[in-house]
Amino acid sequence: MKLFIAGHNGMVGSALVRRFQDEADTSLLLRTRKELDLTSQAAVDAFYAAEKPDVAIIAAAKVGGIHANNTYPADFLYENLAIAANTIHSAYRHGVKRLLFLGSSCIYPKHAPQPMPESCLLTSELEPTNEAYAIAKITGLKLCQYYRKQYGVMFHSGMPTNLYGPGDNYHPQNSHVLPALIRRFHEARLAGKPEVTAWGTGTPRREFLHVDDLADASAFLLKQENPPDWINVGTGTDVTIKELTETVADVTGYKGKILWDTTKPDGTPRKLMDVSQLAKLGWRARISLREGLEKTYASFLAEQAVGALRQ
Repeated sequence: MKLFIAGHNGMVGSALVRRFQDEADTSLLLRTRKELDLTSQAAVDAFYAAEKPDVAIIAAAKVGGIHANNTYPADFLYENLAIAANTIHSAYRHGVKRLLFLGSSCIYPKHAPQPMPESCLLTSELEPTNEAYAIAKITGLKLCQYYRKQYGVMFHSGMPTNLYGPGDNYHPQNSHVLPALIRRFHEARLAGKPEVTAWGTGTPRREFLHVDDLADASAFLLKQENPPDWINVGTGTDVTIKELTETVADVTGYKGKILWDTTKPDGTPRKLMDVSQLAKLGWRARISLREGLEKTYASFLAEQAVGALRQ
């Protein structure tokens, strides 16, 4: 099986490579951003025509936290729309047998029922701070659904909750909440800072899935004979941002005081996935949050030591 992993250098793509690289019957097709511009329709079409992958997993995306999504909405919408449209359409054109498109829990409404079932998609307005990214991911999901409906191809989607793990982006302004906290507490400990300021009130609740669990879920979904058009991938449990922040401080060894800047936005009040569909199929997450954070911090230190930290 020739498996194309789009976005293999990212956090999700790297986890997929780790998951599939030792499969005896799988040959990985990997291209860096310099080798293949996924926003170029011509380049993507030529790649599929030449390489003829059997299976594709679309893990490539322009990603970032609240600040990045708020600051660059046009970039987030255009680039992610282009990636989805090009990779999915060319896969159909060139006979890809199976495609898994990976999205995000931000596709669901801001005030979705909790936990969020797949059926709540497009039932009310999105969270404004990441609307651009969400619209692009919804479009990718719908492209897979409608190509499957119209042409009979097995294109389907997985919608993971908040992800973390090795290879995350630790940019001080544009990263997601968890890597931002890891970096902030790590640097505060080294500098001996008596206090660290976190954004918001700490009351929103979030769910976090280790990226290696997502990779395992992806492999599981690719083996399903008739998977849903889209399915939630998460742990089914959540914590407050305050609880998360205190756990990260403990894992990184920071002993100072934590302050809360309530002038900063909280984002969606709660984002918990209803993972009952995936559980019924037979898959559940295995890595606990504490275990995952310890592994992630160890990876952070190792990546930093060799100058490979994404930031």
